[in-house]
Amino acid sequence: MSSENHRDAAQAGPYADPSNPALPGTGFRLDRTKAALVVIDPQNDFLSPSGVSWPFFGESITENNTVANLDALFKASKAAEITVAVSPHYYYPCDHAWHFGGPLEKVMHDIGMFDRKGPTTMDGFDGSGADFLEQYKPYILDGKTIVASPHKVYGPETNDLVLQLRKQGVSQVILAGMAANLCIESHLRELIEQGFEVVVVRDATAGPRVPEGDGYLAALVNYRFLAHALWTTEQTVRQLAA
Repeated sequence: MSSENHRDAAQAGPYADPSNPALPGTGFRLDRTKAALVVIDPQNDFLSPSGVSWPFFGESITENNTVANLDALFKASKAAEITVAVSPHYYYPCDHAWHFGGPLEKVMHDIGMFDRKGPTTMDGFDGSGADFLEQYKPYILDGKTIVASPHKVYGPETNDLVLQLRKQGVSQVILAGMAANLCIESHLRELIEQGFEVVVVRDATAGPRVPEGDGYLAALVNYRFLAHALWTTEQTVRQLAA
């Protein structure tokens, strides 16, 4: 499927925006001097067909062309010389001793999602499910990208992402990555509460499809209520190049 067809599929049918929306536009305008690309969980366990969550997310990732769209965002953001940050998700052995957790937390622990051998060792990390997708490493490991400490559930309340953005003078966030109704939505809500303007890139994320529902569709509904703008990758790249 071509990238254009991927984009059309992602915005058609149940995912299409309402033709007569009730909510007003925000008037958001991107200011590259204040903006950062923030990518959540660009890791193998989400984005690689060999990742442990692919059976739940793969169909949505493929339809949205998520992997290629994230690559395009990284490339355009580096060319525009804006701040780029990654908020990763890691679980260490001590995390598996938690006394309680939500339904998805239990699944993640059971399937070994984002597992690392410890916070002070890289043993076994390279190429693991917790590692970054190989094609993103030139962007992430260039010595300029902020790699925040790991968030532990869904939002950035448990890591240093907000501090890192503040220290760079960032007040606008272009938000992308995984997963749409989980870590992306949780980061969106907390960043808004922290006073950031947030654009969500709708086809640079994806959601699970399970009997409980379509996570991508659920996320899009909430994005329309919450985000300052909801753009495609194509729109975002164009704005960054303007």
